[in-house]
Amino acid sequence: MLSRGVRRQILAARDPALPFRKIAPLLASADLAFVNLESPFSDHGPYHPDGLIFHAAPEMIAGLELAHIAVASTANNHARDCGPHGVEFTVKWLCEHQIQPVGSSESEERTHRGIVLARHGIRFGFLGYTYDQQNGNWRDIDKRIAITDIAQMTRDVQDLRERSDVVIVSMHSGTEYMPKPNQAQIHFAHAAIDAGAKLVIGHHPHVIQPRENYRGGVIFYSLGNFIFDQFQREATQHGEIAEVDFLESQIFVANTWPVRITATGPQIE
Repeated sequence: MLSRGVRRQILAARDPALPFRKIAPLLASADLAFVNLESPFSDHGPYHPDGLIFHAAPEMIAGLELAHIAVASTANNHARDCGPHGVEFTVKWLCEHQIQPVGSSESEERTHRGIVLARHGIRFGFLGYTYDQQNGNWRDIDKRIAITDIAQMTRDVQDLRERSDVVIVSMHSGTEYMPKPNQAQIHFAHAAIDAGAKLVIGHHPHVIQPRENYRGGVIFYSLGNFIFDQFQREATQHGEIAEVDFLESQIFVANTWPVRITATGPQIE
């Protein structure tokens, strides 16, 4: 989340990559690094110093580049905070910087096709979904942003399985600040694995929730915060980085790195 208090720290340091500085070497060492992008990029509109309308300045893409981020989920409840232009600009801006967006795109059809990236001869397919895309600001649905509809997700995963060796699903869902997943999270994540996904990566609750091994797949229900400015609660000042190693198309080992969120970015605890 590259807005609000995070933005103030960036401006004070005059360093658009500041929040990633301490953690970038670890992320950059991965064959493929994935994040949830909680604030859309836009070159139009105001920056809100407080509140729940997030807006990342275009130059802040520098942090994602420093960390060698390959895939960013753009399906979350803040996806439309900068309006239709922000949805379009975010997708375009990420692609121009060799970062693949998942969960939103230039069209509904393209969103539900997902993206495929090859590493060491293995094709990794990504899809992204959010429980909400309106954030209390919109009455309509932007069909370019995928929501957590199990029937649609199942079709998407099954289709992507035909074009990839491993399917990874990003899930923006859950009850904020709750240490355990709710039934909607569990049902969606289980359905994703049942449909053929190997890995489900969850975010939104702002706190860490458990991991589950399910039918040969792994579910991280919530990795907690990462780059954020929530210092009112102890639980929101911690997060995890999931590290998953694959042996061909099978999960060989899945671990987590604990991180402490600070005003100038996350660091390994």
